[in-house]
Amino acid sequence: MKKKIKIKINGKLNIIDDKIKLSVLIQNLKVPLKKVAIELNKEIMDKKKLNKIYLKKDDKIEIVHFIGGG
Repeated sequence: MKKKIKIKINGKLNIIDDKIKLSVLIQNLKVPLKKVAIELNKEIMDKKKLNKIYLKKDDKIEIVHFIGGG
C-alpha cells in the first residue's frame, strides 16, 4: 500500500500519494498550465522544473488562474 501525505491546495487539505511529482499533481487536477501560476510554499515555481519537484508532507500549493479582461 502506498504511503499518503497531507498537503494544502488553495487552502484546502488534500491527501495524496507520497513521492508524487508536482507535474503529476497538476495533470491530475487538469490545470491548464498556460493559464496559471503555481506557488509552492510561497515560492513561484518555474514550469519547466515541475517534473523535478517531489511533493512533501505539509506542502502548501497555490494555483493562481490568469483571467483576461479590460
